Amino acid sequence: MHAPETCMEDLESCRLCEWRCGVDRLRGERGVCRVGRAEVAATMCSGSLASYIVTLLGCCYRCLHCNAYRISQYPDPGWQYAGHVPAAVLVAEARKRVAAYRGRRIRTIGFTGGDPIIHPPYIEEVAGEVKRQGLGLGIGISTGGFATEAAMERIVDLCRVITLEIKAWSDPVHRALTGAPVGPVLRNAEYLVREGRDRIRVFRTVVIPGMTDREVARIAAFIASLDPGVPYRLIGFRPNNVLYYHPGPSREEMEHLCAVCREAGLEDVAWSGYYPEAVPDEVAARAAGLTAAYGGEPAAALTAAYAAACGCPTHPRDCGACPLRDHCPATLREPWRGR
Repeated sequence: MHAPETCMEDLESCRLCEWRCGVDRLRGERGVCRVGRAEVAATMCSGSLASYIVTLLGCCYRCLHCNAYRISQYPDPGWQYAGHVPAAVLVAEARKRVAAYRGRRIRTIGFTGGDPIIHPPYIEEVAGEVKRQGLGLGIGISTGGFATEAAMERIVDLCRVITLEIKAWSDPVHRALTGAPVGPVLRNAEYLVREGRDRIRVFRTVVIPGMTDREVARIAAFIASLDPGVPYRLIGFRPNNVLYYHPGPSREEMEHLCAVCREAGLEDVAWSGYYPEAVPDEVAARAAGLTAAYGGEPAAALTAAYAAACGCPTHPRDCGACPLRDHCPATLREPWRGR
């Protein structure tokens, strides 16, 4: 575990995620994630996950399908949350709430977001307080995996449970959906299987028809090549955020994709959720004009068309170089409100 002074150095010249912005988050400078010190959005006990969940604000991605965009894109949406909670206070509160909880036994303090991968210093502080206060809980994290190699090593060393989401396999689709390259995620997935296999809860992918559904087979083959026993979960896309009017998958498609994953060699595959609708005509038309920018990949062009319709100016998407990154027009739009 890193010493407190090292943790502060991380934030003074932040290179925790692969954007490697180098900003001083303690002095108010903002990188792609737009956050300074770790801030808490909410906490809760989860019986299904056997975890005391801590939701942290901010994310290194600008995902078009994010179901928690008010949290991941903080502070831009303008919502107010708990703010920075000192590690000692967070753990003391966890102790009280876990003691009062009458559900399944809580075994971890689990960090989610947003993406907590941008907050290793805070997570390490919390882990230190858990030990100091004798709470007897492990640390968990749910992440999209866009961390530097050094940050990923710290997370693997620290955590008892890790969920890693591989949002897409091909770089064009991943960029169109998240605004970031996929290479670091695949590298970190491989590292996690090699160095932290016993810590993996699941790998997962959100199935978005016409976008990530065509990526699943290649993701499954990749995971199987690392370890066919890694649990893989397919999550049916629920229309929200920029993709509010995009269709979700059918039950039949989810079952078919699970079969595809098993054919690729995976031994533990399951799915949940389906919300079928229809693709808007305007978005389908925009997709045709973006095909070349995304290497001729229809899935990437369709995905990016939703961002373009909301004002995203960089194609292929590259949030690290975007002139509007301080106030992203795509991931702040709420289509159901007509804005």
